[in-house]
Order: sequence, then structure tokens, then C-alpha cells
Amino acid sequence: MLGQISRRLVSSGLSGKPAALAVLAKHFVGFGRGLPDPETALRHPEGLAGVCRDMSVPTLIAAYAKGLYPQAGKWWAPGERMVSFPENANVSKRVWRLLQTRSYGVSFDQDFAGVLRACAPEPAFAEAFQALFDDGYAHSVEVWDRSGRLAGGLYGLAIGQAFFTEKMFSRERDAASVGMVTLSCHLQHWGFALNDGKRMSGQLSQLGFQVVPRFAFNGLLSKATLEPSRTGRWTVETGLDPARWNPKVPGTGRAAPTGRNVFTLPF
Repeated sequence: MLGQISRRLVSSGLSGKPAALAVLAKHFVGFGRGLPDPETALRHPEGLAGVCRDMSVPTLIAAYAKGLYPQAGKWWAPGERMVSFPENANVSKRVWRLLQTRSYGVSFDQDFAGVLRACAPEPAFAEAFQALFDDGYAHSVEVWDRSGRLAGGLYGLAIGQAFFTEKMFSRERDAASVGMVTLSCHLQHWGFALNDGKRMSGQLSQLGFQVVPRFAFNGLLSKATLEPSRTGRWTVETGLDPARWNPKVPGTGRAAPTGRNVFTLPF
């Protein structure tokens, strides 16, 4: 795993150049100069980097691009991050069957408020992410059952070629996993470099997320966030089908001709 990260850093031209990483980060987040340095985060409590007094859209974009995220009024930058690279996404047999049988329908940015409520973040955080959504940076993935009910989903933030998953929820088994696989298929198709899941969790591990040291994560992040952003409302690509997607082979996932298992979304 570390070998793979090292190759990514080498190919990006950033390996072994901490000063260059700092310059790139400052270039992108110049409007967030008051933010703490993630490399000075505490070990106890692990990852605490500073007090968060500003959750405006510009500050949040600057913070995430720098490797920080807010929680409970503090900035955090754990020593290890759970990261998914599109080509390493894992699709379990059960999730693959759910995709094949069209057990759920998936949409993007159709019910951001509903996903936010289901994930139940703290009020200040919910307000900040609603502002990010209104400005075209935050996005939701909705997973619908055949009765038109919201069965699961997730939401997060996109900056350049980096996506930051905030929270997931499932009201029915594996609904959130279906949403994540659908999102991962699109992220690869759109040229995204990584998806940050923050701290370690069993569900993320099952989906192919892996532990990446903070210094390597920040190196990859500094390049990914400098790429052009995909802002505005997202929609599911009609030409993509996650049930036909092989993460190891970019370009796969072409949608099949319309068939009898088509799922009709409730809108």
C-alpha cells in the first residue's frame, strides 16, 4: 500500500519535496492563512489541530484542501486517513447483486436536505454544508427503494479531483454501500484522484478504503485540489452502469440498452 502511495507521489512530481507541498497548499488556500498546520496536530487527543471559529464556505474549502476538517468546534487532521482510490474500490458480492437486480435507484443532489437530516450532523455543521451545497461544492447521493423511500445515502464535499465523504446512512441493508459504489464509478469516470473518508471504519474498509499516512495524504491532496473543480449540481450519468463497472479497468461501466430491470426514480 505504501509503495502505491509512493508511486503516486513520484508520478505527481511531489515526492521528497515537503517545501514544494507547502507552497502548493498555500497557493490554493491563500484565503485561509489563519488555519492551523495539519502536521502540528496533537497526538493526544489524536489529530486535534486547533479551534474552529469560522465555518464559512471559503474557510471550509481552504481547510479541506489543506487536510483539515471540522468537528465539535475543532479542526482535525488525524495521523492516518481512510482513503479510497477509484481503481481500488471494492464491490462485494451482495452489493454487486443489488446493483444487478436494480434493487435500489440512485440519484445525486436530488434531496440533499433529506440526506443531511438522516445523517444528523451537529446544527452548525449542517448549516455550513447546506451553504456549501447551495454554492455547488457539497453533494449528496440518494439511494431509493422501490416504494420511493430514501433507503440510504451519503454526502460530502468536492474540491478539484478530491472528494471528501462526510457521513453515510442506511435504513435498509447495504443501501449506503450501493450509493458509495455508484459514486465511486462516477468519480473514476470524471477523473477524480481520491475519496477521503477521514478516520478508520469497518464499513469503509469493506468498500476498499485504505489507511494512508497524513504526510502522503496531504501530498496527494495538494495536487488533486489544484485541478479544475466539478462544481454545481451533479446528476447520475445515463451512460454509466455501476453493475457493469470494473474498478481496475478505467472506461468500463457502460450502460446496457434499456431492459426490464430499469428502476424508476421517485421524481
